[in-house]
Formats: sequence, C-alpha cells, structure tokens
Amino acid sequence: MIHFETSFPVRYYEADPMGIVHHSNYLRYFECARDEMIAAWGYGIDKCQEDGLVFPVVNIEIKFKHALHPGDTVVASAEIREVPQAKLVVHQKVCNQNGDLCAEGIVTLGFLVNGRISRCPEKLLTLIEPNL
Repeated sequence: MIHFETSFPVRYYEADPMGIVHHSNYLRYFECARDEMIAAWGYGIDKCQEDGLVFPVVNIEIKFKHALHPGDTVVASAEIREVPQAKLVVHQKVCNQNGDLCAEGIVTLGFLVNGRISRCPEKLLTLIEPNL
C-alpha cells in the first residue's frame, strides 16, 4: 500500500455562511493529496501533462463525518492499495488537526494519453509497483 499525507490550513473563503467548510472543497482537498503524492514521486502533474498523460475522474464516493471550520488544519491523505490497470483507485481521507475524521472517500481515475483512453502508462507503473 502507498500512503501519502499532506496538511494545510482551511481558508476563510472555503467556509459557507454557517461557518463550516462547504462540501465541495473536500474534492479539492482530495485532489491536493493526490497531486502532491504524484509530485513526491518525481512525476508531477506538469510532467504528466508534458507526456500527454491526464487522469480524468471517473467516479467519486464521499462520506462526510465531521465539519471543518476556518482556523482548522486540513490533513488530507491518499492511499493506493492495488496496482492500476485501466483505472487508478485512490482511497482518501480528510481529518482535522485533532485527528477527527471529517470525510472519507474513494476516487477512481482513468488514464488518457494524448487524448486516447489508455491502460496505466508504464512510466507510472514503475513508480507505483515497487511501493505496494
């Protein structure tokens, strides 16, 4: 299993008029963890795009558990539990600075190489497989 975690502050503008983080921001938090995980491997999104590789979201499931508020710290994680074939399944969580689970979900990504549907490119497999 590959596990990656990052943290950053909740920004005031992410909150709704009730003072809680709007649910749409959790998708962004998930994406931050995924993007930073790939960048940590030395193959950031910019390099992927240079190679013609993009990861379209195919499916997202999210369960909300606990609210985040301005002033909280987001702790976002991403886990890859299996070798990707035609899709990459990422298990994700968002917690606050106290470790309270705020949201968890599963994001399924596809692969497009130069605009065409593809299996997981070999370059990405060589980064994932040794770490599982």
